[in-house]
Amino acid sequence: MERICKFLKDAGVYYLATLDGDCPRVRPFGTAHVFEGKLYIQTGKKKPVSHQIAENPKVELCAFMNGTWLRLCGELEEDDRVEAKKSMLDAYPELRSMYDENDGNTQVLYFKNGTATFSSFTSAPETIKF
Repeated sequence: MERICKFLKDAGVYYLATLDGDCPRVRPFGTAHVFEGKLYIQTGKKKPVSHQIAENPKVELCAFMNGTWLRLCGELEEDDRVEAKKSMLDAYPELRSMYDENDGNTQVLYFKNGTATFSSFTSAPETIKF
């Protein structure tokens, strides 16, 4: 889990894919955080991505760095606890200008039934299930 999170943080930006009805939607994200042994991401409940995940929690993300890419697919589960939100916002203090753990908008979600695959053109893929 730590290796996956470190790759996402070091890459800086990853792209998260959801479904909007039958149309795929991809957008850049930048949050990745391990809390209580689970990999979390963060968004706002008012954003379309939040509604898309509520309709269909199956997502995939992709990040690329130094010739290696990570594809991570799984389901996102919301964690509405203040402690989880605070942990994320403490890890990303720059988000505090837009979010607060008590604002009713901050949403943190963790991956379940995840499969992460590290790939490159020069080595065999490595898959991690969690």
